[in-house]
Amino acid sequence: MDKDNSAVFDENSESRLYVGNLDMRITEAALIKMFSPFGKILFEDFLWHTRGPKCGEPRGYAFIHFSTKEEAKVAKEKMHGKLVCGRPLVVRFSRDKYLMEMGSKTGNLSGSGSNKSNLFGNGSGQMNRSAKIAAIKSKLKAMEEEDHDTKKQKRS
Repeated sequence: MDKDNSAVFDENSESRLYVGNLDMRITEAALIKMFSPFGKILFEDFLWHTRGPKCGEPRGYAFIHFSTKEEAKVAKEKMHGKLVCGRPLVVRFSRDKYLMEMGSKTGNLSGSGSNKSNLFGNGSGQMNRSAKIAAIKSKLKAMEEEDHDTKKQKRS
Protein backbone atom coordinates (compact mmCIF):
# COMPACT_ATOMS: atom_id res chain seq x y z
CA MET A 1 0.00 0.00 0.00
CA ASP A 2 2.94 2.26 -0.70
CA LYS A 3 1.80 5.41 -2.47
CA ASP A 4 5.05 5.57 -4.47
CA ASN A 5 3.82 2.59 -6.49
CA SER A 6 0.79 4.48 -7.83
CA ALA A 7 2.29 4.87 -11.29
CA VAL A 8 2.63 1.08 -11.57
CA PHE A 9 -1.12 0.46 -11.40
CA ASP A 10 -3.29 1.01 -14.46
CA GLU A 11 -6.44 3.06 -13.81
CA ASN A 12 -8.46 0.62 -15.92
CA SER A 13 -7.07 -2.47 -14.17
CA GLU A 14 -9.57 -5.23 -13.58
CA SER A 15 -8.60 -5.49 -9.90
CA ARG A 16 -8.97 -1.80 -9.02
CA LEU A 17 -12.15 -0.70 -7.23
CA TYR A 18 -13.72 2.74 -6.91
CA VAL A 19 -15.27 3.21 -3.46
CA GLY A 20 -17.58 6.20 -3.22
CA ASN A 21 -20.18 7.87 -1.02
CA LEU A 22 -17.78 7.68 1.92
CA ASP A 23 -18.77 9.50 5.05
CA MET A 24 -16.25 12.15 6.09
CA ARG A 25 -15.61 10.23 9.32
CA ILE A 26 -14.14 7.25 7.43
CA THR A 27 -10.35 7.15 7.66
CA GLU A 28 -7.81 5.43 5.43
CA ALA A 29 -7.20 2.86 8.16
CA ALA A 30 -10.92 2.14 8.52
CA LEU A 31 -11.29 1.72 4.75
CA ILE A 32 -8.37 -0.72 4.61
CA LYS A 33 -9.79 -2.64 7.56
CA MET A 34 -13.21 -2.89 5.85
CA PHE A 35 -11.79 -4.25 2.58
CA SER A 36 -8.84 -6.37 3.73
CA PRO A 37 -10.96 -9.47 4.56
CA PHE A 38 -11.61 -9.88 0.82
CA GLY A 39 -7.99 -10.24 -0.26
CA LYS A 40 -4.56 -8.71 -0.44
CA ILE A 41 -4.69 -4.95 -0.95
CA LEU A 42 -1.70 -3.90 -3.03
CA PHE A 43 -2.46 -0.20 -3.04
CA GLU A 44 -5.11 2.23 -1.88
CA ASP A 45 -5.59 5.82 -2.87
CA PHE A 46 -7.66 7.82 -0.39
CA LEU A 47 -8.35 11.22 -1.94
CA TRP A 48 -8.20 14.52 -0.08
CA HIS A 49 -9.08 18.10 -1.03
CA THR A 50 -5.77 19.83 -1.72
CA ARG A 51 -6.98 23.43 -1.91
CA GLY A 52 -9.94 25.63 -1.29
CA PRO A 53 -12.16 25.84 1.78
CA LYS A 54 -12.22 22.03 2.19
CA CYS A 55 -8.42 21.67 2.03
CA GLY A 56 -7.30 18.69 4.11
CA GLU A 57 -10.75 17.09 4.24
CA PRO A 58 -11.54 13.75 2.56
CA ARG A 59 -13.13 13.94 -0.90
CA GLY A 60 -15.55 11.12 -0.14
CA TYR A 61 -14.08 8.47 -2.42
CA ALA A 62 -11.06 6.24 -2.76
CA PHE A 63 -9.54 3.54 -4.96
CA ILE A 64 -8.47 0.12 -3.75
CA HIS A 65 -6.26 -2.14 -5.86
CA PHE A 66 -6.44 -5.85 -5.00
CA SER A 67 -3.89 -8.45 -6.06
CA THR A 68 -6.43 -10.33 -8.21
CA LYS A 69 -9.59 -9.62 -10.15
CA GLU A 70 -11.40 -12.33 -8.17
CA GLU A 71 -10.63 -10.63 -4.84
CA ALA A 72 -11.86 -7.31 -6.20
CA LYS A 73 -15.02 -8.94 -7.54
CA VAL A 74 -15.86 -10.48 -4.14
CA ALA A 75 -15.18 -7.18 -2.36
CA LYS A 76 -17.43 -5.36 -4.83
CA GLU A 77 -20.25 -7.88 -4.39
CA LYS A 78 -20.04 -7.84 -0.58
CA MET A 79 -19.49 -4.12 -0.03
CA HIS A 80 -21.61 -2.36 -2.69
CA GLY A 81 -24.64 -0.87 -0.96
CA LYS A 82 -23.40 -1.73 2.54
CA LEU A 83 -24.32 0.94 5.08
CA VAL A 84 -21.27 2.56 6.67
CA CYS A 85 -21.91 5.51 9.00
CA GLY A 86 -25.48 5.59 7.70
CA ARG A 87 -24.49 5.86 4.02
CA PRO A 88 -24.61 3.12 1.37
CA LEU A 89 -21.18 2.54 -0.18
CA VAL A 90 -20.84 2.73 -3.94
CA VAL A 91 -18.33 0.08 -4.98
CA ARG A 92 -17.54 -0.68 -8.61
CA PHE A 93 -14.60 -1.52 -10.80
CA SER A 94 -12.80 1.74 -11.52
CA ARG A 95 -12.85 1.05 -15.26
CA ASP A 96 -16.67 0.87 -15.17
CA LYS A 97 -16.95 4.55 -14.23
CA TYR A 98 -14.83 5.52 -17.23
CA LEU A 99 -16.99 3.41 -19.55
CA MET A 100 -20.23 4.81 -18.10
CA GLU A 101 -18.99 8.38 -18.57
CA MET A 102 -18.00 7.69 -22.17
CA GLY A 103 -21.39 6.14 -22.86
CA SER A 104 -23.39 8.96 -21.29
CA LYS A 105 -21.40 11.63 -23.11
CA THR A 106 -21.59 10.01 -26.53
CA GLY A 107 -24.80 8.01 -26.25
CA ASN A 108 -23.00 4.93 -27.61
CA LEU A 109 -23.73 2.60 -24.71
CA SER A 110 -27.47 3.10 -24.77
CA GLY A 111 -27.87 2.03 -28.38
CA SER A 112 -28.32 -1.35 -30.00
CA GLY A 113 -26.30 -4.45 -29.28
CA SER A 114 -24.11 -3.84 -32.33
CA ASN A 115 -22.86 -0.57 -30.85
CA LYS A 116 -21.98 -2.34 -27.64
CA SER A 117 -19.95 -4.97 -29.44
CA ASN A 118 -18.01 -2.24 -31.21
CA LEU A 119 -17.21 -0.52 -27.91
CA PHE A 120 -16.22 -3.69 -26.13
CA GLY A 121 -14.45 -5.36 -29.02
CA ASN A 122 -12.05 -7.44 -26.96
CA GLY A 123 -14.76 -8.78 -24.63
CA SER A 124 -12.85 -7.75 -21.51
CA GLY A 125 -14.96 -4.66 -20.82
CA GLN A 126 -12.30 -2.20 -21.92
CA MET A 127 -12.85 -0.02 -24.97
CA ASN A 128 -10.63 -0.69 -27.95
CA ARG A 129 -8.67 2.11 -29.56
CA SER A 130 -11.02 2.64 -32.52
CA ALA A 131 -14.03 2.85 -30.19
CA LYS A 132 -12.27 5.51 -28.11
CA ILE A 133 -11.47 7.50 -31.26
CA ALA A 134 -15.08 7.20 -32.44
CA ALA A 135 -16.33 8.41 -29.04
CA ILE A 136 -14.01 11.42 -29.16
CA LYS A 137 -15.08 12.27 -32.74
CA SER A 138 -18.73 12.00 -31.74
CA LYS A 139 -18.20 14.33 -28.79
CA LEU A 140 -16.35 16.87 -30.97
CA LYS A 141 -19.13 16.79 -33.56
CA ALA A 142 -21.77 17.36 -30.87
CA MET A 143 -19.77 20.29 -29.49
CA GLU A 144 -19.41 21.82 -32.97
CA GLU A 145 -23.16 21.50 -33.61
CA GLU A 146 -23.92 23.08 -30.22
CA ASP A 147 -21.55 25.96 -30.98
CA HIS A 148 -23.11 26.44 -34.44
CA ASP A 149 -26.64 26.55 -32.95
CA THR A 150 -25.53 29.11 -30.35
CA LYS A 151 -24.11 31.38 -33.04
CA LYS A 152 -27.38 31.17 -35.04
CA GLN A 153 -29.39 32.22 -31.98
CA LYS A 154 -27.14 35.23 -31.37
CA ARG A 155 -27.64 36.46 -34.95
CA SER A 156 -31.45 36.31 -34.64
